[in-house]
Amino acid sequence: MPLILIAGYPSSGKTFRSQQLVEYFKQKIASSDDPKVKRLTIQHIDDQSVGLSRDVYAAAKPEKDARATFSSAIKRVLNRDTIVIADGMNYIKGFRYQLYCEAKAVQTPNCVVHVGTPVGRCRQLNNAALEAGTGGYEPELFENLVFRFEEPNGMSRWDAPLFTLPYDDPEPPSDAIWEAMVGSDGKAKIVRPNAATVLKPASEQNYLYELDKATSEVVSAISTWMQDHTGEGGGDVIIPNAEQAVTLPTTAPSLPQLQRLRRQFIGLNRQHSLSKSRICDLFIDYLNDSFQR
Repeated sequence: MPLILIAGYPSSGKTFRSQQLVEYFKQKIASSDDPKVKRLTIQHIDDQSVGLSRDVYAAAKPEKDARATFSSAIKRVLNRDTIVIADGMNYIKGFRYQLYCEAKAVQTPNCVVHVGTPVGRCRQLNNAALEAGTGGYEPELFENLVFRFEEPNGMSRWDAPLFTLPYDDPEPPSDAIWEAMVGSDGKAKIVRPNAATVLKPASEQNYLYELDKATSEVVSAISTWMQDHTGEGGGDVIIPNAEQAVTLPTTAPSLPQLQRLRRQFIGLNRQHSLSKSRICDLFIDYLNDSFQR
């Protein structure tokens, strides 16, 4: 059943909102007469439940390992009969994209709940927790996580549908989330996996070579187009043998930006097994979604 990602600044109240959703879903399941709804279970996954401390976010290597641990915990329970509420540091769009692929691979919907607590209020709550000894992040780490937070964008398929929850709202939009993820009749929308999102071991010996080569060709095509259209804002770059074009924003991306997006994409898709044409199409999707931010 659905994967619900909770996102927000540190100390924004993500766990409190997650517990509100857990209670709501429990009541919906208990009060339903539909056997398809009755068989649903709920899994709430947070850093504490998988044995992660706040200190792991202070350095790149421990944080990378922590994300892998968190992702693995989700994959173990993600299926069509389980509502998974992922209450963690889902602040990196590439990580949300990875979990979107995991959900689509098992043909279940996903959504993002953005806990929209202002950063000033988060800072107050964090400092209060530190002083009381009940949690919180060290000030330098808190500011670093706030700086790196990549706000969910409902225009990106991996962040959609997006439910933004203002700080002063007493309850989350639980009815709307239930309707989008489970459906009023317990029949959630069927999600069809495709070659671009099904996670399969890379069986082709030259897969990593093709991944590197295909993405490099796309970046080269974009770079050449920008050199030929200097001073023009935006535009569509036609990529040979691809089904769609790369739509550039008004402010053209720099080559270092393109290379950074390329490295992110390769990291996310290293374990896939895709044909070269699908690599191009998925990379173009990734770029277009990134440019919309």
